[in-house]
Amino acid sequence: MKLNDYTFLSATPVWEVGTSKVMNRTLSFCTNIAAGQPAKVAAAASCSFVLLVNGELKAHGPARCAHGHFRVDEYDLTPYLTEEINRVTLRVVGYNVNGFNYINQPSFLRAEIVSGDKVLAATGGEGFVCYVTAERVIKTQRYSFQRAFTEAYELGEGAFDYEVNPDTKATPVATEAAVAGRFIHRDMPYSDNEILLPQKVIQRGSVTYSDKDGYYHQRELVPSDIFFTYPEDELECASHTEVGKCDCGAPAAVEESCAVIDLPADSYADLDLGANYTGVYDMTVEAEGEGTLYILFDEILSDGHVNPHRMGSSQIIAVRVKAGKYHLTCAEPYTMRFIRLVAKGAAVKITDLKVYHIAFPKTKITAKFAGDDETMKKIYDAAVETFRANTVDIYMDCPSRERAGWLCDSFFTSRVEKTLTGKSLVERAFLQNFLMPESFEFLPEGMLPMCYPADHNDMTFIPNWAMWYVVELGEYLTRTGDREFVDSARDRVYGLLNYFSKFENEFGLLENLESWVFLEWSKSNELTQDVSFASNMLYCTTLDTVADLYGDAALKEKATALRNTINEMSMTESGFYCDNAWRRDGKLTLSGERTESCQYYAFFTGVATPETHPWLWETLVKDFGYARAEKGLYPEIWPANAFIGNYLRLDLLNRYGFKDELYDNIKGYFAYMAERTGTLWELVASQASCNHGFASHVIYWMDSLGLLER
Repeated sequence: MKLNDYTFLSATPVWEVGTSKVMNRTLSFCTNIAAGQPAKVAAAASCSFVLLVNGELKAHGPARCAHGHFRVDEYDLTPYLTEEINRVTLRVVGYNVNGFNYINQPSFLRAEIVSGDKVLAATGGEGFVCYVTAERVIKTQRYSFQRAFTEAYELGEGAFDYEVNPDTKATPVATEAAVAGRFIHRDMPYSDNEILLPQKVIQRGSVTYSDKDGYYHQRELVPSDIFFTYPEDELECASHTEVGKCDCGAPAAVEESCAVIDLPADSYADLDLGANYTGVYDMTVEAEGEGTLYILFDEILSDGHVNPHRMGSSQIIAVRVKAGKYHLTCAEPYTMRFIRLVAKGAAVKITDLKVYHIAFPKTKITAKFAGDDETMKKIYDAAVETFRANTVDIYMDCPSRERAGWLCDSFFTSRVEKTLTGKSLVERAFLQNFLMPESFEFLPEGMLPMCYPADHNDMTFIPNWAMWYVVELGEYLTRTGDREFVDSARDRVYGLLNYFSKFENEFGLLENLESWVFLEWSKSNELTQDVSFASNMLYCTTLDTVADLYGDAALKEKATALRNTINEMSMTESGFYCDNAWRRDGKLTLSGERTESCQYYAFFTGVATPETHPWLWETLVKDFGYARAEKGLYPEIWPANAFIGNYLRLDLLNRYGFKDELYDNIKGYFAYMAERTGTLWELVASQASCNHGFASHVIYWMDSLGLLER
């Protein structure tokens, strides 16, 4: 596959001597750059960095890539060189754990600052000096099963001096050559990093403490041979335990400015950003004595409080302080509407609290809402923020708990990128990542990861999601005409079909698919064996897509035969498709279970059409949807959830021209989400992520309704 290779003028990959495989090690690479000259920095790293100039955040990066491959971010420093001598810092963290949002690989940084052809500073050469970012606590719990470690800091005299002071007296550490791989251009837009300010303090309360075992216990706290983290008894900061012992009293409503937030010792204040946003925290912290500031955050209030564990994660940043004044810039983007600041043990003053918005650049969005329906406008705005938060360097499921590049989710988000921007730059990079490695460790030959870049040491995969890769690839070709890219995917696509062929039974149906057979978050997911008809419906579309992409007539015939078989075997006397069949005494027997989502799969994949199944289609259009439960219709048909059943429903209404029904369903499914968080959710209820990338697909439908202009 042709890649856009990046050539550094001088820099080589380096890391602190002897620590490239240490979990959660953070280093700051600093240099001084004089004003009066144009300057550009290019940087790549194993995991994550923030770029600071004179102590102010200018970027979070780099763009993520496949195993053994690294995208290089480039930033123009010239506008930020406002001092005679400017301190430029790349604060880099190497996580060295498996997860869903970063690959487990040895830590390194490769970076250089150039002015024209002149190298001003380069790792492995002159200019950059490396310091241990000792302010960040190494041994903390993981943020979630999918993401790496929580952030915790210890701030005392001279904190972060080396990052801002050109004449620092801090002691540097030695570096050595580090293991890396192939470097390529980013090839996609950069976040604008707008500054977001909380609107107001909305409530306050007091805090007491008890030595109770009421704190958080989840799977990411337990290390194993296939899951890497620090054991709980080794943690230097167990913020989930510490926060669990905080008893926050009943909040009292207030309405105060956020310019200066005074927190008496053992008190809390809750802030409202006004909507659900994603970004990197930045603030000034002034403590009267020794204590701890806990920054808790979430997308919603739960019974009037900020619950940092609502989604099965530790949405906590712990900041231990001694008396003094400090500037803190955090390391990773988080998602929140509400922020709870808790001062334990000492009074704390917070000033200049802001969030650097890490998101797809608004300047690259060329479409805008053109309707006059205020509710639809609010849904549109929520969808745009949902898209932006989940489309930075890959397509993500959510910008909070996981920040992971899931297939299937990407199918829906990809349509939005083209609709909003007229281009498919992030999609190309996203799809490209799946083609770069020669193979995927821990997965069967031919199978694709369910999300990537990621490590799946537990050998879990979703066979259905690999099919969605192919289906998206088909639409990608239609969107872009990028024949060269599609041809480069041919071997991987046919390798996937070869994998599936081993599961075809005597009827040509896939039977006993391995690992996590996923259809959607509803009863459907309990009806995936032995033969899942919804899975086989998707297999039909996969075969059709490959046939169209590569001119394979035999696959087209195979898809047609499979559709006929599904119709013969799974359609019931009730007029609804049965979800699955079990193998009993050598024969396939229908389970009798019928779900709403299975019916949508049938029409989405062409197993059924309004012409071939008019009664079922009319019933789905008129009697199903967001209000079916209230009407008490067809209670024997298990309801769909947001992902992906409701999305298939709306897409079918759009496909077959039911514009009035589509308009109504959009408002019925999404208005309450937009009203509550300003983003669109993973599920119909708020117990999971309230910002999920696929949900932005509503923009695609709005465009079909004529509600957008360019």
